[in-house]
Amino acid sequence: MRIVLASQSPRRRELLTAAGYEFDVVVPSDGAECGICSRESTPELVARMALQKAQDVRSRIEGSAIVVACDTLADIMGRVLGKPENRQHAEEMLRLLSGRQHSVYSGLCILQLPGGRPMLEVAKSVLVMENLTEEQIESYLDSEQWVGKSGAFGYQDGHPWLRLISGTSENVVGLPMDLLQRMLKSLKN
Repeated sequence: MRIVLASQSPRRRELLTAAGYEFDVVVPSDGAECGICSRESTPELVARMALQKAQDVRSRIEGSAIVVACDTLADIMGRVLGKPENRQHAEEMLRLLSGRQHSVYSGLCILQLPGGRPMLEVAKSVLVMENLTEEQIESYLDSEQWVGKSGAFGYQDGHPWLRLISGTSENVVGLPMDLLQRMLKSLKN
């Protein structure tokens, strides 16, 4: 069955390709990511956003396909950390995360077309960031590796000050491959 990835994320493409999947990409429209204003928890927010992406792409696909949509956000103490708007915003996130444990949630939606009902699950990974020095923060901000990354960091960049405690690194990067494989397998049953 044809797989359609509803994402513009290069990291999600890399993970699917590395796992041997063949797929097409259809970029979903931008959706509003508001968790606090809607009183959603981070897991509820990523689940809703993944479902919205799948439903948005659904209308642009003809024939049979499996739509894969995912949304990933960092969370610390119930506060959603999306992608930083600018350097100052990235610095605020890094200072908030420095020396603390935090979670990364991915909402994953699988939608079999035509006519299938959405399957929706959430994966969680827990990380800890070491206490960052002023020099580490400034150096990292200067590198601009934080651009476009939820929580202002990319686990895939291999920073020694960031450690995975539980969950999977693929989830932190943006696509929980173990969960995806389980969900795809359940479609066959």
